[in-house]
Amino acid sequence: MTATSTPPEASSADGLEGPRRSALGDRVFRGLSLGSGLVIMLALAGVFVFLAIEGAPGLNVDPSFYNPSTSFWGYVGPLIYGTILAAVIALIFAVPLAIGIALFISHYAPRRIATPVAYLIDLLAAVPSVVYGLWGGRELARHVGDVQVWLNDWFGWLPFFEGPPSESGRTILTAGLVLAIMVLPIVTAICREIFARTPRLHEEAALALGATRWETVRYAVFPYARSGMVSAVMLGLGRALGETMAVAMVLSASPLVTLNLISGSNPATIASNIAVNYKEATPDKQAVLIATGLVLFAFTFAVNFLARYIAGRSERRLAR
Repeated sequence: MTATSTPPEASSADGLEGPRRSALGDRVFRGLSLGSGLVIMLALAGVFVFLAIEGAPGLNVDPSFYNPSTSFWGYVGPLIYGTILAAVIALIFAVPLAIGIALFISHYAPRRIATPVAYLIDLLAAVPSVVYGLWGGRELARHVGDVQVWLNDWFGWLPFFEGPPSESGRTILTAGLVLAIMVLPIVTAICREIFARTPRLHEEAALALGATRWETVRYAVFPYARSGMVSAVMLGLGRALGETMAVAMVLSASPLVTLNLISGSNPATIASNIAVNYKEATPDKQAVLIATGLVLFAFTFAVNFLARYIAGRSERRLAR
């Protein structure tokens, strides 16, 4: 019997076909990735250019419009304060709850329970913000109003809970709670995925050394997931900073600076202030409102840039 051999021409052709297809796939994928990144950059640049062009005249509008403020920055300052205050309240309530839910789903609950709970949490992100606003202003505010009376009775000596509390319950505290519910699915989903990706060997080593379940989470899961947790919190912060309709429907606010969370005089956020006043504004006032939008855009960009820096530093520290 004579062995049959593949002709040299055929073998060389088959050998080149794989690399050619691989190179073509790499080029296509590289082009799609580059194009997607450029689209995002162009979109952001377009938003910035629009805000800069349309909002620049608002910086030079007659200061009498800003009554009782005397300048644009005197007008936008309380709005920035209200935006930050509402977002911070939301994070105070949402972040511990989100981390706890994420740990329950990824490390404590059996699969038959963890999967439905994860689906339910994810469904919260699909609810429109106007629905949250209706629910927060009409239903949640009534119950928060009772809580605010209790807070005023027992903690009225603190500047946060000085009286008299709002009878309607539609305060910055209620708005922060609504934002917390809206932020919850984002932070939970990201933390859940990060916790689930913790190397199994790290956890098993901690358990083998006698660590309890909580000690395993504290010393094996949290250090590995630190950068992801920071990113999750900052993404939630970005959602809270830019939310419009839910806050506008809950608050009857005005640009002021106050630490009181339960009174009827509430600080406004930039986004809700634009939504409430833009439709009936004169051209000059519209320019001012767009200029405040530019300030919010720059502030949100700075927050996200800081988040990426913190997350990157945590990753570099873990890599050492």
